[in-house]
Formats: sequence, structure tokens, C-alpha cells
Amino acid sequence: MGLAAMIGAGVFVSLGAAADLAGPAVLAALLLAAVVALANATSTAQLAARYPTSGGSYVYGREQLGHGWGFLAGWCFVIGKTASCAAMALVVAAYLVPEEAWRRPVAAGVVLVLTAVNLVGITRTAALARVLVAVAVTALLLTAVRLAVGVLAGPASGADGTADAGGAAEGDAVATGAATATGFAAAVPGPLADVPDGSLGVVLAVLQAAAILFFAFAGYARVATLGEEVVAPRRTIPRAILLALGIVLALYVLLAVLLVLVGPAPGGTGWGAAPFVTALDAVGAGGAWTLVVTVGATAAAAGSLLALVAGVSRTMLSMAREGDLPRPLAAVSARFGVPWRAEATVGAVVVALVLLVPSALTAVAASSFGVLLYYAVANAAALTQRGGDRMFPRALQVVGLAGCALLVAALPRPTLLAGLGVVVTGILVRLLVRSRTD
Repeated sequence: MGLAAMIGAGVFVSLGAAADLAGPAVLAALLLAAVVALANATSTAQLAARYPTSGGSYVYGREQLGHGWGFLAGWCFVIGKTASCAAMALVVAAYLVPEEAWRRPVAAGVVLVLTAVNLVGITRTAALARVLVAVAVTALLLTAVRLAVGVLAGPASGADGTADAGGAAEGDAVATGAATATGFAAAVPGPLADVPDGSLGVVLAVLQAAAILFFAFAGYARVATLGEEVVAPRRTIPRAILLALGIVLALYVLLAVLLVLVGPAPGGTGWGAAPFVTALDAVGAGGAWTLVVTVGATAAAAGSLLALVAGVSRTMLSMAREGDLPRPLAAVSARFGVPWRAEATVGAVVVALVLLVPSALTAVAASSFGVLLYYAVANAAALTQRGGDRMFPRALQVVGLAGCALLVAALPRPTLLAGLGVVVTGILVRLLVRSRTD
């Protein structure tokens, strides 16, 4: 369950972006993102044991910190996961469609189809989740094996007949952190574009790469919400969290090392929205190998998107029922039993994002912004728990809260400004809605 929650389409795009930003230091970024994810997951586990109900940090923040904090957590969840939907759709298109001009229309079509599927009451089942994660993991492992073979074989001839990056010198790889940062900064302008080279640039690169990589760990806290369904949850859940995070981190480290060894990305423009397709081409592998990674990425992204649309709409349903969002969004279909207005709204917003955001990486950064703030509220809520409600040391909640704040601050400035604008807009809408209902 933990692996199915974490290994999704995020790794198929965020690892390449992080490698563009940090070069070989991407391994440090991975470790930092994993530490923040672990702290967040333990806070969620502790809260879920006290409040075994749906709603996540929307409920935890409201019960432990007050209604305003609960709304902030719920709204940030909606922001982050809606951006995740857009990223998933763009990942599907990036791997499926070679022609960039057709990617956005295809991504929008994928969103419309899967939203329609959700509207008739069909969501991703646990059995389907296991199949999808098996496909994704198999594709990633096969890709890793082929990249390793390419690295060991030395330089390969790409489509243009020239030597590829598989045999790049160590000095070129070390330079990646400074030189290829512009590949991501061009799509998602960030602080790296405004600071001089040197240690400060390396630190900012690692922090921003960690914030982007956090996207690839999204879903880990679902393990923490199973307290009512497992034997001895206080013992079992922490072990499950550590095991799942450890396995996923090992897989991500393997893939990150291979990207560093294969890189820097050919052409000096970064790994792009389909980094493993680019990497396979760089080591002279195409055809069937491209099909393998395309099937894996598409299965993971489509499955994630189907579940995300359902999850966001149901959070909106809960918030609308509480008067934190317009109450018409609480309408539930009598025939299919789904919150059809909320789902249609999510689908429409995601289509707009797919057509308007500069790139999939922009959507990834926006997702990290919302989800990191969501977990910041969870850590703050867990920090206030006392006595028998405590399962983990307070130091973990402090690490989680500080880590979330640090990674949010490291995100590209346009992402921060746009995200804060959406948060403020949500607060104003909530005040307007509640003033009319009071």
C-alpha cells in the first residue's frame, strides 16, 4: 500500500528536473526530501490515530489549531493536488506524444476522459493500484538496467550520429549543478537565475531540487491513515512508513545516480518533461526501450490522475458542507453518488492549467507549494498533541515543520507569488461565503 501510494508518475518527471538543478548534488536533495517526507508521515500517523476519519489535515488542523488553520490545510491540499492533476496529464502527453504542439490538447483530452470516468462513479480500486504500481516499478527497473548497461558500455551514438552524454567526463557531470540549472530555470524561473556561482548557488540548487523531488514522494502519508485497519497500529505503522520510504528512496537514488552518470542532458537544455526517454536515447537505446518507459509513465500518471480528481473533489465536498467553500459544490449525484459539481469544477480547472501553465515542471512546483503548506499545518497540529496522543518525539514535528517551510521558501519566486495569491483568494472567498451563511 505504501509503495502504491508513493511510486507514481512524479518520479518520471521530477528526477530529471532535480538533476538539471543540482547535478550530482541531486543525491543530497533526495535525502533532504525523504527526511521531510518521513517527518510529515509520522505527524500524520500520530494525528490519524487520534482522529480516525476522512479529511486529513483539514480535520486535524481544525480540531487541534482552530477552524482557520483547518481551512488553510484543506485549501492548500486543493491547490497542491489540482496542480498535481495538471502535472500528471502533462506527463502522460510528454511520454505519449512526440510532437510538442499536440501535447497540451492530448493532456486536456486525458483530463476530460478521466473526469468523465469519475463522474459515473468509477475510481481506481486497490487491485488496480497494485497493477499500476507493478507496471511502473517494472518499467523503472528495466529502464535502470538499460541505462546502467549504456553507462558501462561508454559513449553511444545518438540519432545524430555523434557521441552522446553516456561517456561524458567527470568534470562535465560536476559542472551540471551550475550549467544545467538554467534548463529548469528557463521553464520555472527561480532564485538560481539571480545568484552568483559558488556555495550559495549550490545550496539553493539542492533546496530547490529537494522541493521538486518532494513531489515524487507524494502519497506516502496514506500509510499513516490506516490505523483502524491494521493490527497494533502504534508498532506496525511506523515500521511500514520506514520500510516504504526506504524502498522508494533506494529506487530513486539508483535512478538519480544513473541520470548523473548519463548526463549532462544532450543539447544543454535539460532533461525535459520526459527525462528517461531522453536518457535512453542518450545511451543509444530507443524503440522497445522507449515503449517500456512510456507504458510505465502512462500507467502511473493515468492512475494517479484518476485517483487525484476523486480525492480533490471529495475534499472540496467536505469543505463545502462545512461552509468553507461555496455550498453548491456539495451537490451529490443521486444516480452515481459522486460530488458531481466538485468533480466537474476540478476537471475544468485542471484543463485550464494544462493549457496555460508554461510546462509540466511549473505544475510540479505549484503542487509542491500547496502540499508542503498542507503538511506544515499537519506538523503544527501534531506538535500540540499531548499525553497518550503522542506516538513520536516532538523533534520530528519540528523537523517536518521547519523542512516544509524551508522547501517552500526555496521554490521559484513566480510559484511562490502565484501560490500565495491563490491562498489569499481562497481566504477571501471563505470569508465571503461564511458572511452570507452566518
